[in-house]
Amino acid sequence: MTKRIGIRLVLLAAIAATIGCDRVTKHVAATTLSGAPSRSFLADTVRLEYVENPGAFLSLGAGWPLPARTALFSIGNGLLLFAVLVMMMRLRWRGPTLLGAALFVAGGTSNLLDRIAYGKVIDFMNVGLGPVRTGIFNVADLAIMLGAAIIVLARTTSSERRA
Repeated sequence: MTKRIGIRLVLLAAIAATIGCDRVTKHVAATTLSGAPSRSFLADTVRLEYVENPGAFLSLGAGWPLPARTALFSIGNGLLLFAVLVMMMRLRWRGPTLLGAALFVAGGTSNLLDRIAYGKVIDFMNVGLGPVRTGIFNVADLAIMLGAAIIVLARTTSSERRA
């Protein structure tokens, strides 16, 4: 029982830290980068630039009508996050799979809060070498991608497939 409480506290701390870090970095980006030219670091490997993204990953759907964006990116996102939580509980995920799900849900929740409050998500980071660059993203996006990668890797190992 004590071990379960400890695991739950670690997961809650990871979720709170992820959401908190995302909220703080978006606020800092909005107050320091909005209306300013992009900033470049580490020989242009990292760029910070403020973007308000009404779409999804890589601005997918940004030009869609508002009802379609709301349905897919707010309601659909909420349903997906709920489904991950249900799977996590029903399948009794543990270990790395549980951590991955917590990061995925935390990142998704933080972006969902932006969509509900503002109808868009603040993105501000871009990395790459020369012309090979990522899209512009935020801390929540990192948590989502890291969480999804952990889930996939953990579920493909023999010890996690049964859990």
